Amino acid sequence: AYKRFSELLPKEERENACSTRVPKSQILTLPELRANPFQHRICHVFSTSEAGDDSMSFEDFLDMLSVFSDSATSDIKSHYAFRIFDFDNDNMLGRKDLELLVNCLTGQGEECRLSSAEMEQLIQNILEESDIDKDGAINLSEFQHVVSRSPDF
Repeated sequence: AYKRFSELLPKEERENACSTRVPKSQILTLPELRANPFQHRICHVFSTSEAGDDSMSFEDFLDMLSVFSDSATSDIKSHYAFRIFDFDNDNMLGRKDLELLVNCLTGQGEECRLSSAEMEQLIQNILEESDIDKDGAINLSEFQHVVSRSPDF
């Protein structure tokens, strides 16, 4: 992990990799993130940058790797997946979060987008399946309940 992290830095900064932050632009060059539709959200969720630039410290990088490793529990994976999908950071997956989530999964091009009616129907179906307390949004425990019924997660 240290070797991979330090390779994201310019040669002259590699000796101080433990105390250096890697810019988001470099993190996004990782093959595992390059094609991920949630790459920007992943950087945002795992970054502890006070500047808000989504750069990562070595510790941030380790946290990200550990969550995505095969040995992470489904509770940990679902907790971070929820945070990644919570685009407005309000601790709920509301209609706007679900719409952004669907758009990330289906692609950004016009030919890939669902119509307004299709999007509304899909969001309605997701909420009917997942929103146990019927408040119009999915909280973390509701999300984890849905995930627990999905062995492929």
